[in-house]
Amino acid sequence: MSRWLVISDNHGDRDILVTLKQQLQPDAVFHCGDSEMTADDPWFQDAYVVQGNMDFDTNLPLVVTPKVGGRQVLLTHGHHDGVNWDLTQLKLRADAAQAEAVFYGHTHKLAAEVVGGHLFVNPGSISQPRGEFRYLGGTCALITVTATQWIVQYVTRDGQPVPDLKFTFARTETQKG
Repeated sequence: MSRWLVISDNHGDRDILVTLKQQLQPDAVFHCGDSEMTADDPWFQDAYVVQGNMDFDTNLPLVVTPKVGGRQVLLTHGHHDGVNWDLTQLKLRADAAQAEAVFYGHTHKLAAEVVGGHLFVNPGSISQPRGEFRYLGGTCALITVTATQWIVQYVTRDGQPVPDLKFTFARTETQKG
């Protein structure tokens, strides 16, 4: 079992990244872009990170596909994949990468669902939330990864889990393959 922190769209608020990483002590960290930080920032050490539409450091990759804990992950911001409208392009990218989990940002709206055998998670924006849950003041996702499940728990800026925003997804036979 491991715990993964998925965070996005802090838009220059570096302090919240430091605080949450220290407080939550994840086994792996994924940043879905729009940090507005440089690729050599020490916070990115030991983290998977991609470039968002508001990141101007071209040393940040647009997409990364690491294998973490034996699970194939696809990490992107999503602005090149039309995530404001639907997940079709991102699903095709996930199919090609054979990704079990897909982490993306850009919309500033949290989302967690399984589409075509892939777990898609948008952590929302930790600094500039939009949509139905903007009243929370910003969210990230803390994902507990087990042999049989993905447990997605949304967490607020103060590191507190949101009880109504906890979702459990079984790993399908396709994902276990």
